Amino acid sequence: MAAPGREERSTTTQVAEVAGVGLQFAAAIVLFLFVGRWLDSRLGTEPWLLLIGVLLGAVGGFYSMYRQLVIAPRERQERERRER
Repeated sequence: MAAPGREERSTTTQVAEVAGVGLQFAAAIVLFLFVGRWLDSRLGTEPWLLLIGVLLGAVGGFYSMYRQLVIAPRERQERERRER
C-alpha cells in the first residue's frame, strides 16, 4: 500500500512509459541508419557505415531500454524504501 499522500503509478502511466521506450528504441536505430547512410554517400564506403550505424543504434537503444525498464525502477524502489 502507498504511503499517505502518495499515489501509486497507474496502469496508463506504465503503458505510456513502455510505449515511449519502444519508440525511443526505434528512433535510435532510424537516426543512426540515416547518419550511416549519409556518411556512406559522402565517403563512398557503402554499405559499411550504414551497417555500423544500425548496429550502434540498436546497441544504444537496447542500453537505453535496459536502463529505463530495469535499472530506473530498481533505483526508484530503493529510494522509496529509504524514505519510509
